[in-house]
Amino acid sequence: MPTTLTFTAPLNVSCQIGDTVYYVPTSTSGGFNVNSSGLIEIGIVTAIGGTHTAPTITVANQINNAPNNSFILFSKDNKANLSSVVGYFAEVKFKNSSTVTSELFGVGIDIFESSK
Repeated sequence: MPTTLTFTAPLNVSCQIGDTVYYVPTSTSGGFNVNSSGLIEIGIVTAIGGTHTAPTITVANQINNAPNNSFILFSKDNKANLSSVVGYFAEVKFKNSSTVTSELFGVGIDIFESSK
């Protein structure tokens, strides 16, 4: 059964349908909210709505209920949200705007041929 979570602040702009939603129960210690256990999965985002000041996300196949005052977060599916250089050519420009001398010790890149 779908569940709707309503927030009192804008959502992170990268939250999208298909993301996995988690919560972390929090407790107060020394005037701070602290993690009182590990990540607990709520479910998968199936809809995003509401207003800018009261956004909502709908979670299908809810696994767990998030208690009040929990920290809610989301995770991307890395199968669909990976990116790397695509194509035959790439150009990179490194610019150092520092006023002190700096050295670059190494650069790495992950590429694959996009068509053959």
